[in-house]
Amino acid sequence: MFQFLVNAEGGLTTAGYVISVAAGILLFVLALVFAGKSSARQKMSVKQLVFCAMAMALAFITSYIKLFELPWGGSITLCSMLFIVLAAYWYGPKTGMLVGLAYGILQFIQEPYVLSFFQVCCDYILAFAALGVAGFFANQKYGLIKGYIAAVIARGAFHALGGYLYWMDYMPENFPQALKSLYPIVYNYSYLLAEAVLTLIILAIPAVSKALNQVKQNALS
Repeated sequence: MFQFLVNAEGGLTTAGYVISVAAGILLFVLALVFAGKSSARQKMSVKQLVFCAMAMALAFITSYIKLFELPWGGSITLCSMLFIVLAAYWYGPKTGMLVGLAYGILQFIQEPYVLSFFQVCCDYILAFAALGVAGFFANQKYGLIKGYIAAVIARGAFHALGGYLYWMDYMPENFPQALKSLYPIVYNYSYLLAEAVLTLIILAIPAVSKALNQVKQNALS
């Protein structure tokens, strides 16, 4: 069945795209429904659905704005991770992970590459779901900053795991052999941390910080 979904080049067949889109829609709906049910007051549920949908849409749009792209996957985007982190920051880690998981499906549909089922999980599903850990810092001082950093580290861990298992053959010959075991970590965190630094600089701008606080109040009101 796996060959039915994936072509010889590692991309998706028509059936693979159909099933991936269906799975993405299902997970997206589950994420939004969970966001609504997590509300203490039912009248807030529609607003939560809208804010989660907006966060995912903005993440998907900004993922196309690539400031730099690495040859074997991975890119520095215009703060695309931040919007999934915001969903977790507003509504908690469970909702954030579900939104991130659904977003991972969208990323897979956007740029699919398949070596195995677990590779897809590491590079897309689990990596983006991990951004939801930001929700654990929601009630802390500087919670958004701490949560964002933790989310980036968590996402990178799954990408690095996938790198160890599936991408070591792509390591450049001039990479020091003594540090071979560090290659997946260096490769994946190089672009993730670069985007994180850019995002943290933007978050440090007083006007941006004030605007996000206002958005949070609106999301939770």
